[in-house]
Amino acid sequence: MKGERVAVRNIAKRYGSVTAVEDVSLDVKAGEFLSLLGPSGSGKTTLLMMIAGFELPSAGLIEVGATDVTHVAPNKRNVGMVFQKYALFPHMSVRDNVAFPLRMRKIDRAQIERRVLEALAMVQLDAYGSRAPTQLSGGQQQRVALARALVFEPPVLLMDEPLGALDKKLREQLQIEIKSLQQRLGVTVIYVTHDQEEALTMSDRIAVMDKGQIAQIGSPASLYSEPASPFVAEFIGKMNFLPVEYLGSATSGPQIRVSGTSTLSVTRSFNGHALELSPGLSLLAAIRPENISLTAHGFGGPDAIAGTIDTSIYLGTHQIFLVNIDGRSGPPLHIQAPANRNQSTFARGDAVDILFQADAIHLFASNGAMANE
Repeated sequence: MKGERVAVRNIAKRYGSVTAVEDVSLDVKAGEFLSLLGPSGSGKTTLLMMIAGFELPSAGLIEVGATDVTHVAPNKRNVGMVFQKYALFPHMSVRDNVAFPLRMRKIDRAQIERRVLEALAMVQLDAYGSRAPTQLSGGQQQRVALARALVFEPPVLLMDEPLGALDKKLREQLQIEIKSLQQRLGVTVIYVTHDQEEALTMSDRIAVMDKGQIAQIGSPASLYSEPASPFVAEFIGKMNFLPVEYLGSATSGPQIRVSGTSTLSVTRSFNGHALELSPGLSLLAAIRPENISLTAHGFGGPDAIAGTIDTSIYLGTHQIFLVNIDGRSGPPLHIQAPANRNQSTFARGDAVDILFQADAIHLFASNGAMANE
């Protein structure tokens, strides 16, 4: 099985006066696992349904390989499809469900039997062929749906939140299995999810969608470490946001005021962006919980900011602290630390010094435009 590239050019979908997808362009490489990630209503499923052929675009072009499939019927596009609700035929056995796409393509009986056995073995269900779907667990039914989508060896597999109905442990297990199977087969996968951990776990690249458009596309690592907007920063992982004031540049780098006389140096560059920075400008600082550390009050040095522990939560491998910055209102900082560090002794009401990792602070204009490079 060999994957094909998928190209989407200036795709739009409108329902009367409502625009679901607006001017989206996307290149998915052959053999790539790309996730469409976003909240409900962001347009991700509509985009997938247009690639599958179940929705016709209002404008734009879709190619699979070198073929324009924009107006080709779904069953003629040679793409596999896996839905959240399995869509198995209840009156057919597992074996007949998997064989169905081959029979529709008029494959001969001997070849059907061989390929069905191979497909069921691929998803570790070769002993379940005679069972009805209702005799299987949710995870097993989703494996059957996956086998059915792959049995005719499509170069592209489309998946619409296929694990959304499963419990957390089973979902995590199938994430690894699907990714491993995809890498082994070399099929191109476009995968819709609203679960950012799922997207980070499975994807080669992620396209984050918001209001019918792609807000940012990149590898999981690049989206996590270099978000292009507060929306992406908040949607990929956890992020603390602080309204700050830009004070100007000093020897140690740009300076921002966090609270009263509390200031921070930021090592990131502002070059390459249209935003003009001048002292007194309001900005939005963003930093991940794991890029902040705590020490006892008075021991943090000149770059520390004073705070007070609001809540301490032990989670086994790590500990979460919610910390209020002294002298400012707003939600507490979310700080994550390994559970074996000295911070684990901190309790509600303790005075602490907060230390920010200077090169991990992202700065955005107060309207959400990116202010750092």
